[in-house]
Amino acid sequence: MPTSIVITGASGGIGSALARLYAAPGVRLMLTGRNAERLEAVSAACRSAGAEVVAVALDTRDRQAVHAALRDFDREAPVDLLIANAGVSAGLGPDRARESDEEAERLADINYKGTVNTATALIDAMRARGKGHIALVSSLAGMQPIPDMPSYSATKAAVIAYGASLRAWLRPDGVSVTVICPGFVTSPMSARHVGPKPFEITAERAARIIMRGLRRRRARIAFPWPLVFGVHIGRFLPTRVEEFFLRGFAAEVQPDGRDWSKPRS
Repeated sequence: MPTSIVITGASGGIGSALARLYAAPGVRLMLTGRNAERLEAVSAACRSAGAEVVAVALDTRDRQAVHAALRDFDREAPVDLLIANAGVSAGLGPDRARESDEEAERLADINYKGTVNTATALIDAMRARGKGHIALVSSLAGMQPIPDMPSYSATKAAVIAYGASLRAWLRPDGVSVTVICPGFVTSPMSARHVGPKPFEITAERAARIIMRGLRRRRARIAFPWPLVFGVHIGRFLPTRVEEFFLRGFAAEVQPDGRDWSKPRS
């Protein structure tokens, strides 16, 4: 059981559920998120469970701030487990218009570059210690791109590729890497997804699945299994047949309404 854990994007959804699940006496948590009020509520719940908590309002796009905060925490409590969970979603515009240039860039900056900023903050320290575990949260959309969410799918696919590369590079140094690919999980992000959400599960159930997989240091944790099975079968279908089935997942992703004009830290 890890005793020093960093979780980004911990103010809601999977991140919040994981923080609450790992919180226990003897565990030290560093929780980050953009929303300081929600982050403090999660931190209070974790403290009530006996964990020591350091909460930092942080935007993963700000590489210098991310590196400084995570390295400061690591010096005090060498990190066993880093969960790079922070991410956002978006889709096509009204009447299925293309995504705006700004939207596509924002997803690349947060979902991919933010994940890289998080991982690189602690890679050198973990390599030097010869141990550690890095978990990167992607999505089933990274395994099977969704037509209504092109940039989201692309950035999550990039996280899968990045994680596979890290895993092969860091294994000889004793550092494990896991890529997590959830399907639909109930959260504020999921609530903006207006359309079919087959096999949707709660954030708490998703967190339990993830914790079991991380305990076993699996290379990839993908769920729920019916969708994962469908993704694998789809690879053997002709493209037109695959695209026909994907039409059943057509959806609109509503804007989240937050101000993303600059990193917040």
